[in-house]
Amino acid sequence: MLRSSDLKFVCLCVNDFLFEGETARLVCRVFLHIRDGERPYGVPNQNGVSDLLYKSLAKPLLFKMDPEQAHHLIIGGLSGVGSVRPVPSGLRVMYGVRETPDLAVDMFGCHFPTPVGLAAGLDKNGQAVTGFSSIGFGFMEVGTVTPLAQSGNDQPRLFRLPPDEALVNRMGFNNLGAEAMAGELARLQERRIPVAVNIGKNKVTPNEEAHLDYAKCIQALYTYADLFVVNISSPNTPDLRNLQHGNELKELLAAVMEEMNRQQAKVGGAAKSVLVKIAPDVNEQELEYMVGTIAASGVSGIIATNTTISREGLSHQHAKETGGLSGKPLRERSTEIIRQVYRQTEGKLPIIGSGGIFTSEDAYEKIKAGASLVEIYTALIYEGPEVNRKIHAGLRELLRKDGYHHISEAVGADHR
Repeated sequence: MLRSSDLKFVCLCVNDFLFEGETARLVCRVFLHIRDGERPYGVPNQNGVSDLLYKSLAKPLLFKMDPEQAHHLIIGGLSGVGSVRPVPSGLRVMYGVRETPDLAVDMFGCHFPTPVGLAAGLDKNGQAVTGFSSIGFGFMEVGTVTPLAQSGNDQPRLFRLPPDEALVNRMGFNNLGAEAMAGELARLQERRIPVAVNIGKNKVTPNEEAHLDYAKCIQALYTYADLFVVNISSPNTPDLRNLQHGNELKELLAAVMEEMNRQQAKVGGAAKSVLVKIAPDVNEQELEYMVGTIAASGVSGIIATNTTISREGLSHQHAKETGGLSGKPLRERSTEIIRQVYRQTEGKLPIIGSGGIFTSEDAYEKIKAGASLVEIYTALIYEGPEVNRKIHAGLRELLRKDGYHHISEAVGADHR
């Protein structure tokens, strides 16, 4: 018989997750058993009920919805996780990834329990950190956030390309602003993974004043971020990518580092890291200049890469939509950028690899090309939260197969 404290939780399972009949009873039985962190009898770790819940139940429902509505539903659900005590522990049992010594990473002044993180764009306002940190991620980006709230580009602005396992978005940095994100992060009762705040400029801010916007974001969020990511590579804000080139990049990063130093002196404590997220749509000369400028600026690393404007090889009708493409079609190009960055910097500037990672083999390819950590985004939409556990287990096996005892030994292996 259910206790009164359980009744509310059962209702949440049935109503919020839209399960009915036998499915609802199964879901509720699973979560009630794991309420105190216990694994229910008959629920396997991998490729079982947890995978079934997403691929056979949640995904078909979500994919019948408008992509942006589905996005808001997911963020809304995960943002309420922290207020219902049993849910985070339940999610960790269902989808969590146990930290292992071979894949834990210490870098950028942070401890990463796993090397697989969530790329920016899903949690734009820092509302769902507790939820995302409970489904196996080793770190996450929040944002992109701008100093002032802005609505972004006109809808529709998010498109699925199922045959290509890709997404096209032209969101345009829609977010509630830096102060609102600061409030969300300040309310976190527990932080299980590093949170990187991805910062950008408002659409109405001219490029010659862009450095002021990045500085304002740092001022508002320095206390709450574990590290920062400077976004100069989204294709959905007019002229933003121009900040990657010429003297503009040098001046912007100098202003960012000056503000970081100012905030450290004010707040105290160890210096916090800054990374720069770069675009894949650059030629060899542009990339060489960009990486040289970034390396000379004193930032701590690079995220390679953001979405692409290329549509090569796509088959779906939504390929004609403008915006940034993410998913499997980006995999090879982002890996090649990682390889070039690692080669140019001789492995001295850490890289987070992002773009087209769906499997452990995809992640390992980027690690051997030079990435110390990796990020996913589109794979989470198509594969569900079980993807983290699968990538983690697969990476461990690939390391063992190649005779490595720690992931750091595999970083840049293709260059040796």
